[in-house]
Amino acid sequence: MSEQDPASDPASDPASDLASDLAFPAPPYHDLLGIRLVEWRDGYSRVACDTGPQHLNRSDIVHGGVILSLIDQAAAFAGLWCSVPGNTRKAVTIDLDCRFTGQVTGGRIVAEGKLVSRGRNIFFARTEVFDAAGKLVAFGASTHRWRAGSETVEGSPVEK
Repeated sequence: MSEQDPASDPASDPASDLASDLAFPAPPYHDLLGIRLVEWRDGYSRVACDTGPQHLNRSDIVHGGVILSLIDQAAAFAGLWCSVPGNTRKAVTIDLDCRFTGQVTGGRIVAEGKLVSRGRNIFFARTEVFDAAGKLVAFGASTHRWRAGSETVEGSPVEK
């Protein structure tokens, strides 16, 4: 993970939103912040957020909590890939560490999460966040625990 070319970013295409392809609806928190899952495979995810005035703090930069939320979601999805259509996996965050390396004044921000290692019940991930120009603005590491029934890549049926 390093600085990226935003032109090659699937998040630049609004039609690439995977939410409509998932067996489960986006969590309300995603909707509130405008977080979209735009790329997802085993051990990797990319989430994006088109920021607006509602994401800014008093200094007119994107609030750190928005960036932390992107880190958390990208990391979690990196460990939650499910190989069975119609099934899902769930996890909780145990630990989240972040370093901010720049500021974002607006536009699209993208977080890339990569699975570092996994055990029977716990997985570790690293995430990097980029601004619309592809500049690294934050990175983090996190620990997650799979919820019951989510320990295997097959997951479990979605509860309706």
